Amino acid sequence: MSPTTHKGDWTTYHHDGARSGAAPHVTPVGKLAVAWRAHLDGAVYGEPLTVGDSVFVATENDSIYSLDRHTGDTKWRAHVGTPVPLSELPCGNIDPLGITGTPVIDRASKRIFAVAETTGSHHVLVGIDLATGRVEVRRDLPTPDGHPRFDQQRPALALAHGRVYVSFGGLFGDCGTYIGSVVGVATSGRGPTVTYRVPTANNGAIWATGGPVITSKGNLLISVGNGAATSDSQEYDGSDSVVELSPGLRRLGFFAPRSWAQDNAGDLDLGSLTPALTSHGRVLIAGKRGTAYLLDVDHLGGISGALAERQLCRGFGTPAHRGDIVYLPCVDGGLAAVETSGDDIRVLWRGPADGKGSPTIGAGTVWVASWGTGTLYALDARTGAVREQLDTDATLPHFVSPSLSRNLVLLGTTDGVVAITH
Repeated sequence: MSPTTHKGDWTTYHHDGARSGAAPHVTPVGKLAVAWRAHLDGAVYGEPLTVGDSVFVATENDSIYSLDRHTGDTKWRAHVGTPVPLSELPCGNIDPLGITGTPVIDRASKRIFAVAETTGSHHVLVGIDLATGRVEVRRDLPTPDGHPRFDQQRPALALAHGRVYVSFGGLFGDCGTYIGSVVGVATSGRGPTVTYRVPTANNGAIWATGGPVITSKGNLLISVGNGAATSDSQEYDGSDSVVELSPGLRRLGFFAPRSWAQDNAGDLDLGSLTPALTSHGRVLIAGKRGTAYLLDVDHLGGISGALAERQLCRGFGTPAHRGDIVYLPCVDGGLAAVETSGDDIRVLWRGPADGKGSPTIGAGTVWVASWGTGTLYALDARTGAVREQLDTDATLPHFVSPSLSRNLVLLGTTDGVVAITH
């Protein structure tokens, strides 16, 4: 029997295809306390997902778990491959390397989909029955660049148009030859794939944690890292950009800063942050250089075509957004609340300096965690004031992001999951 659904379910990274991070059915914040800890067989880099009274997580040991939402007890575990030890990788910073990107749940097929990195340089898409843990889909995904040993699947999976969309970048350290790409596979696991490959000679990673953003028109927005072209005398190569793709993964438009060549040369690209799509068709992006750009989703503007820009912060991870307000994860100075109305970029407040994780929103509260200290903060969404905070006594992975499930906040840790009640 499939898990009973609930209107507060969290079935994809940051709650929905737009990656808003905004949960509509969350209990108002109260005193924070650890409800339970689940010590699993590996680190959990992705967001925990929920359906009804089940919590679903994937580990770097290539396992997917269903946990009891109330106790953290294991309902089932599916071990789908052998992860790759760091000693066998050409570079990187995750050991072992298994399932890194947040899975996605498909209500129609009642499956959870994940991509496992396995020995032999394979990336394997699996679709698992939500109720039983039985593997019903298993398909090897050759990376479009032909260099799977140097490719890493870090971004969250996206679900749209009957397909699972899977993004690839490189390993930490940018070693070897790889080219960023996206692959779309039918949820049945059968049939031909659709693909997009960044038109650069090397690099152009698609690695920001949020994965593809689904627009109101059903198109995909991605951010792209530094590419091979590093001089204004070279032809622009599609890197250091925000790109709009059709459901069939044809490029429809893009934005790149005027400084794209210098950004590429200095590793100061936009690829570190998932684009934030606001309710009025505006897109906010701020990558490693620290310059924020406001774009029109219907006309991204090409090179130097931003509606507005300002020096703001170095964004890493995935923002949350509600209406015209974007909550931006910054590695320099902590969270930034930014208003994007009127084709302008205005900072409303800054959060705690160590609150550098990717935020989510519920019941007028912004939730953000510090991967350095393990602290979880509950901030007033209007002012940034700390309403509550808790030392989780857990080691949190980089770019950690809380999932919201009614009265619970769920965080992946380096050895499982911690659930905080409020």
